[in-house]
Amino acid sequence: MEFGRVTESKLDSIDFVLPQDHPSNKKILSGKRVDSPKIYLGCSKWGRTEWVGKIYPPKTSERDFLQHYAEHYNSIELNATHYKIYSTRGIAKWAEKTKGTGFIYCPKMYQGITHERSLYGKEELTNEFLEGLSAFEEQLGPIFIQLSESFSTSRKTELFEYLKSLPANLQFFVEVRHTDWFNNESVRDELFSFLQNNNIGAVITDTSGRRDCAHMQLSIPKTFIRYVGNSLHPTDYKRVDEWVERIKYWIEEGIEEVYFFMHMHDEAYSPELTVYMVDKLNTICGLNLKKPTFVKKAWTLF
Repeated sequence: MEFGRVTESKLDSIDFVLPQDHPSNKKILSGKRVDSPKIYLGCSKWGRTEWVGKIYPPKTSERDFLQHYAEHYNSIELNATHYKIYSTRGIAKWAEKTKGTGFIYCPKMYQGITHERSLYGKEELTNEFLEGLSAFEEQLGPIFIQLSESFSTSRKTELFEYLKSLPANLQFFVEVRHTDWFNNESVRDELFSFLQNNNIGAVITDTSGRRDCAHMQLSIPKTFIRYVGNSLHPTDYKRVDEWVERIKYWIEEGIEEVYFFMHMHDEAYSPELTVYMVDKLNTICGLNLKKPTFVKKAWTLF
């Protein structure tokens, strides 16, 4: 992910401390831990050739990447669906490979809906997109709607009307990026009030160059976090430590579901940081999440 990327020389000068919870979170969370909160952690792609010989067995063919990915993670932020509308037949092939494992897919909405022209008149495309996703059946997680950086608060009515048109039986999360959504307090309050009233979640994006997107405000008792690391820079680990503490707090306060997706500017290193995070979550939060297991190297003696 390139959004919010900065040069490595600037990383040590950035304040990565997560903001305090927005006061409205007290009204969203019950204040009491729920039984068995659902915690999901994954990446955005399974098709990483750099992971062959790392977490995928040597010589793994691409057709088997998904099955091996699901051995290490319990979910994926599915970016593939942002670039193409898949038929039920195509998605059913993916679903079959992970059926019965508890694995879930969190698909990103097709860019032809969210990034091309207006949201008005997108009913047919939206229906076609959602029809394909229905093939995930019980493995379908939240659907992630990303809006471009140019999608400003001047299009608020357009956004609200589109979100109202979506089926209420599916869970959606929205990521806004234009700075006005965060800097204009009255519009921000209106956005989160609308999301709360319509049972729609707000994506939290933690990336180096856009600290405003790490807004720490909930609209429902569920969260969808997009964390963007910097190829195992020392700040990556400190940031993960902060997230583990915040997730622990949210669990104790009654959060029901957490979706945390690890991104890197160089995705080759995502498994290392997720191992670190899962170890911390399991220890500090008392969880039992699966984590990537690295391929054991055979040593040759000369």
